[in-house]
Amino acid sequence: MRRLFLAGLDRNGLRRWLTLFFLSLAIPTAILINQAYRQLKWETFHQHQVMAEELTSRIDQRLSRLFGDEEARAYTDYSFLAVVGDPGASFLQRSPLSGYPVDPSIPGLIGYFQVDAQGRFSTPLLPSTGTEPAAYGIAAGELKQREALAGRIRQILSENRLVRYDRTGTTASKAAAVELRERRDRPEDLISAGTAARQEESGLKSRDETSVSAVSEPGEQASGQAAFDRLNEKPGGTELESQPQAPGTLGRVKDLKLDTRYQAGDANTPSRELKKQETVPSVTRAMRKEVSALPEPAATPSLTANEAVAPAPLQSPVRILTFESEVDPFEISRLDSGQFVLYRKVWHDGQRTIQGALIEQQPFLQGVIQSAFNETALSRMSDLVVAYQGDVLSAFTGEAAGGYQPSTGELSGALLYQTRLSAPLNAVELIFSVKRLPIGPGGELITWLAAILVLVLCGGFLLMYRLGVGQINLARQQQDFVSAVSHELKTPLTSIRMYGEILREGWAPEEKKRTYYDYIFDESERLSRLISNVLQLSRMTRNDLQVDLKTVSVAELMDGIRSRVAAQIERAGFEFNHSCEDAAARAVIRIDADGFTQIVINLVDNALKFSARATRRAIDLACRLEPGGRVVFTVRDYGPGIPGNQMKKIFRLFYRPENELTRETVGTGIGLALVHQLAHTMHGTVKVVDAAPGAEFRVSFPTVDV
Repeated sequence: MRRLFLAGLDRNGLRRWLTLFFLSLAIPTAILINQAYRQLKWETFHQHQVMAEELTSRIDQRLSRLFGDEEARAYTDYSFLAVVGDPGASFLQRSPLSGYPVDPSIPGLIGYFQVDAQGRFSTPLLPSTGTEPAAYGIAAGELKQREALAGRIRQILSENRLVRYDRTGTTASKAAAVELRERRDRPEDLISAGTAARQEESGLKSRDETSVSAVSEPGEQASGQAAFDRLNEKPGGTELESQPQAPGTLGRVKDLKLDTRYQAGDANTPSRELKKQETVPSVTRAMRKEVSALPEPAATPSLTANEAVAPAPLQSPVRILTFESEVDPFEISRLDSGQFVLYRKVWHDGQRTIQGALIEQQPFLQGVIQSAFNETALSRMSDLVVAYQGDVLSAFTGEAAGGYQPSTGELSGALLYQTRLSAPLNAVELIFSVKRLPIGPGGELITWLAAILVLVLCGGFLLMYRLGVGQINLARQQQDFVSAVSHELKTPLTSIRMYGEILREGWAPEEKKRTYYDYIFDESERLSRLISNVLQLSRMTRNDLQVDLKTVSVAELMDGIRSRVAAQIERAGFEFNHSCEDAAARAVIRIDADGFTQIVINLVDNALKFSARATRRAIDLACRLEPGGRVVFTVRDYGPGIPGNQMKKIFRLFYRPENELTRETVGTGIGLALVHQLAHTMHGTVKVVDAAPGAEFRVSFPTVDV
């Protein structure tokens, strides 16, 4: 049944069936691999969302610690001198913020400043005017550096209209020192604890009421501190996304055109949503109260350099003025000049003081955010954008790494995680966008499995196609073989029967009997060769073809074969030419004589059949010795020859160059295949060359030493 099906199937039909079979396997396999790949991709995407969330949390915690330390600073720390210790054993020493160089705990920190209710600037870097800096251990060179830094701080604040610009020609540092001394010389700026208590008992106005009245007075707080109140206001009440691009920024967040298609997650993972928070959770920040102490200005002693290093207790005549202050949480804003200003409002005695610090933008972002970002695997597959009120301040990009293909391009520029930092940096936004997802071990496994499956399917498809084509050809060749064997058996049997019947009935005259006997003999020989070939074919298909190799001289082989084929050639009406070189005749080879005889008989029989209509009817049998030590036996005819595209095909089993039903020559298509197999079994080779005219078959065997 299988053979009948293959015999009725052509190559186009086989291709269609195999293509259908290939698609039935390839499509489900591709779907499964794609689903596994997408699932793994979203697992990786989700893992990196978690990594981005954890990184943001670490950054926010570090910032909270930094700003928490600033929140804990006392009001008096922003003065050059501070009183520490109990009232009975107080010490006068330089405040923690008076050191130089500035404490680098906050990356990019420029320095600290203070602005009083009248808008007058001061800094803890400089002592009061009229005080010898050397008394506090400040050398002349260091003083110049302090004055330069104080001047830079005041210049930045004045450029952003946060303090009044000094037009008197006095240097910024000296003006700041004068303002600090004037402020301390006013009795109303320092309130004793008893005065504060009496004011509280008498129903002093609240902080808010005092603020309103102070702002309403010309030249007071309205002109000195109002700029700080407007720092974080939206211009014109507009929304952040509709504001114009701020100077010194890289653009607007809305112009990034981030891909938000994955905000709802993959269709196969609807429970996963893109993590996007407005603000990192943080502790509640509220106003706090503290009791501050400052020495009475008139009694402030002059300290020597040694006393600055090891402060001594204040003498009893020095009055310690204490007062209660209300300290608001810190706020942060970005100035037009590009720096961050960290500031807070401190209330005492109905007056408001602004205290804060200036921070360089890029060193701050690089030291706090970029350094933490570069330490994580996120930097190799994503970009981090830092924005402030919708303006892009910085974009940190890591190195590219291996990733999903081809779905990586699909995710390029996709929003991974977006959040705002906690106060006071709640206007700062961190935006992570996917640049390249790492493939990971699972992705590599799927990729290798997919590649192996593709190779197996394609290789299997090609192999099955070739096997199918081979089986189709074999089935057809077997049909042709059956037809050929039937024809080969029928013709000699018919001739033998006919001539035998004539001889039996006595119908043949005496002069014809010899001819009839020869016909019967020739046809019986033909039947014997056919049966021998079929038996050899059976052994060859079972890989059971065996030979008995013996040492034989070439001259002996040629004598034996000449007598076997001479009569066959001459009865067919062909001229028989044979020759052998002397060197070849003396050579000795290991061969199976019967197998060699069958080779030559099949070659001669093939030559007789295909050169029957040749102009020159002759068969040449020869042998010669090649320089490589091989003896070559040749059988040549003078027929039409063999086309070049069929010279290798004619040694295939059952191969026939023409259709079996319309052929003009007899044959089964197994003779030359047996010649090739017998020669190979006896360690020989066989090939055919175009002799023009005709074809020449060459069979060679190696010689042996005796």
